[in-house]
Amino acid sequence: MTTAVPVEAAVPRVLLAEESLPYRRVIREALLAFRVCEVDDAPSGERAFEMALRREYSLFLFSLPLPDMGGDLLDRLVSKAYPMVHAGAHAAPPVIFLIPPADMLRFQELQRDVRVRGSIPLPPKLDVLLSVTAKLLPERQGMAFPPLSPPPHVS
Repeated sequence: MTTAVPVEAAVPRVLLAEESLPYRRVIREALLAFRVCEVDDAPSGERAFEMALRREYSLFLFSLPLPDMGGDLLDRLVSKAYPMVHAGAHAAPPVIFLIPPADMLRFQELQRDVRVRGSIPLPPKLDVLLSVTAKLLPERQGMAFPPLSPPPHVS
């Protein structure tokens, strides 16, 4: 008699493409603290494209301005190539754009795509990040951060 081993559901993986290292760190750390996910990040569209073809992702976070191509162009390229290289994927994962204030009009045109699930202003705001990802990534249960230990008693 064989015993069935429970199969753990795969942890969702997020691909973040943003040029600014501090912004990438803030977004990565916030997602890891408050959502159940793994985060890969890239400083350029080219690097993000390569990563998207190598691994399967559940969500893309692309900055509209990237050093080598716009995030909208990156998304179009990935959406065409992703189903061809990942068996069983009929479409690329949903995308959320990171938008500087100057690009809000440009983003309005992108909202027509069914895969676009929202935007996060730059600099990133934690409440907006958590609100936009709420339906796409599971919430981390329990405390996101360990409780602070009380200060030592000094007599």
